[in-house]
Amino acid sequence: MCKNCTNIHDLNVRDPFILSVTTEKKYYLYSKKKHKDSRENSLSIVAYESTDLIWWSEPVITFEADDDFWGPLDFWAPEVHMWKGKYYLFCSFRNAGTYRGCQCLVSDSPLGPFVPVKNEPVTPKDWHCLDGTLYIDLKEKPWMVFCHEWTQVQDGQMVAIELSDDLSEAVGKPSILFRASEAPWKFTKSRGGLGWGRVTDGPFLYRARNGELLMLWSSFSDTGYTIGYARSKSGEIHGPWLQEADPIYSQNGGHGMLFTTFEGKLVLTIHSPNIAGNERLLMFEMEDKNGKLRIINELTGNWLCNRYNPDGTKKIK
Repeated sequence: MCKNCTNIHDLNVRDPFILSVTTEKKYYLYSKKKHKDSRENSLSIVAYESTDLIWWSEPVITFEADDDFWGPLDFWAPEVHMWKGKYYLFCSFRNAGTYRGCQCLVSDSPLGPFVPVKNEPVTPKDWHCLDGTLYIDLKEKPWMVFCHEWTQVQDGQMVAIELSDDLSEAVGKPSILFRASEAPWKFTKSRGGLGWGRVTDGPFLYRARNGELLMLWSSFSDTGYTIGYARSKSGEIHGPWLQEADPIYSQNGGHGMLFTTFEGKLVLTIHSPNIAGNERLLMFEMEDKNGKLRIINELTGNWLCNRYNPDGTKKIK
């Protein structure tokens, strides 16, 4: 156990993203952090370090907005990818009175400091967007896959746009890949004031061992926040995308991503429950068999279903 480290049970993390850096034998967990002065724009992106996925270091600030940055609000769902020898931070930002957009930042280190590649969003300026992620196609071209929000289009969209080689800007028009209502596990009940709106959240692209291209994504089912996946019939980003009938996880947790441990295990990370202030990081060892994903084992001991009521209050022992 490292000095001043925090056990995974005590980390309150939403939309977790873990980068494994083989050369360092370290894992980096990225998260938004709101500072204690409670100002709306007192936000940063932080990284936690670990060698065992259980004990995590004190958070290190990797990005804070200066006065010239276009989007000092939100800081939603940060994730970091390696591309051409550098580390790129993808995150959703917003300025007061404007649309939320997805932005790329760059650093030579997984701990930053990250700086904007360009001081404006990559996503369309008149769209409400979130949860941008990186995909590199079979021709080594970079793409951003992101969500066009249900708050603007009602039936949330999953969208892809090709990026310039330095990830600074879009070089083509956005293409809708699928919509939230296409999920076979969509909810039938009105939840959380959504009305008939349908949510797309948290895309993550994964090339299965049999070569198929899969996309993890989250929405809602009758049991709460849910993560499922789709497969590309063509094996590339434009699909068409076929939704798997059964979700991976449906017990009020989601926003998943996959990484491989240094021991070779394929691991899914999500947050659960989907209740502000109570979220914890859950990790599952996964099976990838013939392009099908299945949970084998829960790894963290962080299963909170038995410790919280549906409204987020702790159960009385």
